[in-house]
Amino acid sequence: MDFNIEYISNKNLEKTLQSKIDNKTKPVGALGELEAIALQIGMIQNTDQPRLNNPTIIVFAGDHGIAKKGEVNPYPQKVTTQMVYNFLSEGAAINVFCKQNNIDLKIVDAGVNHDFEGIPGLIDAKIGYGTKNYEEKPAMNIEQCSLAIKKGADIITETYTAGCNIIGFGEMGIGNTSSASLLMSYYTRIPIVKCVGSGTGLDAKAIMVKQDILSKAYDKYTPSTGVEVLMYYGGYEIAMIVGAIFRAAELKMTILIDGFIVTAAFLAAYDIHPDVIDYCIFTHTSGEQGHKKMLEFLNKKPLLHLGMRLGEGTGAAIAYPIIESAVAFLNNMASFESAGVSK
Repeated sequence: MDFNIEYISNKNLEKTLQSKIDNKTKPVGALGELEAIALQIGMIQNTDQPRLNNPTIIVFAGDHGIAKKGEVNPYPQKVTTQMVYNFLSEGAAINVFCKQNNIDLKIVDAGVNHDFEGIPGLIDAKIGYGTKNYEEKPAMNIEQCSLAIKKGADIITETYTAGCNIIGFGEMGIGNTSSASLLMSYYTRIPIVKCVGSGTGLDAKAIMVKQDILSKAYDKYTPSTGVEVLMYYGGYEIAMIVGAIFRAAELKMTILIDGFIVTAAFLAAYDIHPDVIDYCIFTHTSGEQGHKKMLEFLNKKPLLHLGMRLGEGTGAAIAYPIIESAVAFLNNMASFESAGVSK
């Protein structure tokens, strides 16, 4: 992938930031994870006075060929289309949380099996009307996968140019927990049966069926690169998130990683360009069983543990005020010297 992603640690700045954090009017370490977040964002922005500008969450929507049969998904594929309309009419959870926290929200048609006919408010980046069923053939060909990555990156370029420097991602796509499980298994080498969960609400018997179907799909292909894994099993929305992560890291934006699906996209990005991890904050642990294992594989501690498993970027939206608090204390809290308080 043709992205210039390199994280260079500025040791002098790191010392300056840590000293600034430690000299606030509090015991050293008393603000816990907020201190680590403040340090990370300062390092990303290469300043001891970071700012969060025009926070934005982008929800990428796409359909999956495997969902047409209804064997791995309790909801029919048409729900993807219905939820896109719900996003556009501001009726979904992500709309509520973004409005609550003054976060801009963008909705992208990455590859929904529906013609939206230029409906206002929807970004048209459609690659196709859903991916192929990977039980039978690869979800995408390499040209489609590469185009999805490029389009995701281009959307970030536009968002950054409009003044955004902190970005989160959400997704909508019936069947995408199956794609995420397969991606997780290939990138982490965790057996596929331990990666498969209930998705949008499968019972125990249906989970066993899903495990069997995905185990056979896993054995069908032998990808040799991270991009091939994405091509065989990914969704258009997942591939666009990969490209979006690449470009956001390249532009030194702070990236908010949501739940199971977005973290699966992150695993793909990380496999190809490992330095992306330094730009990311992992916002919550999903109630989907594989997500905790993903975070353990990455050795990352999420900000929130709320048992959420909705997707849409909701975990990122809810975590954003915590990140705001980290930057606020760094910039606005008095130091011992300025307040005349004895250490």
